[in-house]
Amino acid sequence: MPNRALSTPLDDSFERYLQDKGKGRGGDGGNYRRNAARELERFAEWAAGDRGDDDWTGIVPDDVDREPTFNDLDERVFREYARHLGGDRGLKQNTVQTYYRYISAWCGWCVNEGYLEAHYAQRASAMAPLPEDDGRKPGDQQAWTSEQRHALTRHVDERARDAVEAYTTLPEDTDPLDKQRARYAALKAARNRALVFVLAYTGVRVGELLRDPNDPRRRGVRWEDFSLDDGSMDVYRKKQQWDAASLPDPVISPLRSYRQLVDPPTDRWPVFPTFDQRTLAELVREELAERGEHPEVIDERREAHARDLLLALDENIRPPSITTDGARSILQRLSEAAEIDIDHPKHDYLAPHGGRRGMGEVLVRAFGYTVAARYLDNSEEMVRERYSHIEAGELGDVATEALEEIDSVPQ
Repeated sequence: MPNRALSTPLDDSFERYLQDKGKGRGGDGGNYRRNAARELERFAEWAAGDRGDDDWTGIVPDDVDREPTFNDLDERVFREYARHLGGDRGLKQNTVQTYYRYISAWCGWCVNEGYLEAHYAQRASAMAPLPEDDGRKPGDQQAWTSEQRHALTRHVDERARDAVEAYTTLPEDTDPLDKQRARYAALKAARNRALVFVLAYTGVRVGELLRDPNDPRRRGVRWEDFSLDDGSMDVYRKKQQWDAASLPDPVISPLRSYRQLVDPPTDRWPVFPTFDQRTLAELVREELAERGEHPEVIDERREAHARDLLLALDENIRPPSITTDGARSILQRLSEAAEIDIDHPKHDYLAPHGGRRGMGEVLVRAFGYTVAARYLDNSEEMVRERYSHIEAGELGDVATEALEEIDSVPQ
């Protein structure tokens, strides 16, 4: 191996690695890139002696004044890092495994690129201090129960009905701004209802439905992606391609009512736009300025509208979709308002992925793993693994029945 590669500082390789692993043009997007960048930065700080305890000085010899290079890496370094991750930091065992895998993947890439002679991170001695993986993914175990799903959908349905009725039954002589405020409230309640119903019944991943700031291809579904008559919508799947997802009957009515209320100026309008005031104010100002409007005219037009979203609708200024984090915030508020009983070690609200997992539970129990896998856009093997507790319970019932039958036979 060239001495030049061995003397290369560790962080000189990070950007190339992240570009190779990133998504989109130039490899600048994707959740994996973001998470890997975070863990590589932590590893670099630890290697330099900046993240250990008072006795940890890093992997560079004490009598040498330089930053860590590839020449400093061997299996003992990765063993020490595995021990550091698994130390008394409050991390769960599967989280430690996940963090180490990011560093191990980078190490393997470095071997292929000529920075290292061997994949030290995968050697048995390096991985020995890691805790055993229990097979669970952190934060990915919540599943909405039927009671929780019904409580949340009933709550958002009632709020939307009340808001729409309040808007549509206003007297004709209502002040225009008051009427706009009522329409805005109805739009927001109807949007939240549609979002909850889609998450609860379609089994679509929240990242396929809404905008991901780290992946430019995931801009959030638009009305042009929906076919309410056919009961389907096009989403950008986890497998990096567009595909049709089903819209079951409970979802159609909330979406139809919501679309009629929005009356989008174009089918390219996002189905779930942000209602964030700061974002919309900036968007409206910039767009109207680009159209040649003077600042004082823009201010007058904004003052004539109770909310910038309504001005955006009137002027066909397309807002961004809410983000996946935005959806979590919405569900937190709605779960609290609906006073839903939630017993989960990580989430004190009904998280978006719980809707998908809850729907998976329903489908596996009703139609089996094959149908559930097709609906959830997963392999049957993956679905069997995720919902193995259902099969275990069914086998337990079979065993119980067999025992009862045997015990009932006279000896």
